Amino acid sequence: MSVTKELTKEIISKFAISENDTGSSEVQIALFTKHISNLTEHLKINKKDYQARRGLLSFVVKRKRLLTYLKNNNNDRYEKIIKELKLKKV
Repeated sequence: MSVTKELTKEIISKFAISENDTGSSEVQIALFTKHISNLTEHLKINKKDYQARRGLLSFVVKRKRLLTYLKNNNNDRYEKIIKELKLKKV
């Protein structure tokens, strides 16, 4: 299942700080997490899809970078997003 526009809107509305927020760190981390879970499921079926594996690693690095930024600048928001998405601490 790919990340559709409807799913993207749902994730944005759930993690947005304000009504018009589409690019905050929390929203981006949540979207990257959804992409990562979809690509992980895809790679379980298609083990030789190296381009998808490369995309997966790219999303993981971007998410980690945003989590580090959030941890350094606003630890409360970092703890909240870690709990909601059930991620490991960076």
